Amino acid sequence: MGTEVKQHDGEPVRTTKVSSKNQVTLPVAALAAAHVRPGDVLRVEVEADGVFRLIRHSDPFLDALNELAGSAPGLSEATNLEELRNEWDR
Repeated sequence: MGTEVKQHDGEPVRTTKVSSKNQVTLPVAALAAAHVRPGDVLRVEVEADGVFRLIRHSDPFLDALNELAGSAPGLSEATNLEELRNEWDR
């Protein structure tokens, strides 16, 4: 996520446009205010006509697994998961 926040009349810009591929770019100011970071998974809920709600999604199983791996001394340092994932692609 970039660190530069676009401003309009002294206020952070918090608008976006839906592309022809139905994609949107979320404004940095909105992401920062919601504490959303790259890699976060967001669930989309429709509140009303033209109103969406984005909610950070978490998987209880993965959360528990990450907590378990983080609690075992040396396990997370000894296991480079990214390297293992790259081996699967070979």
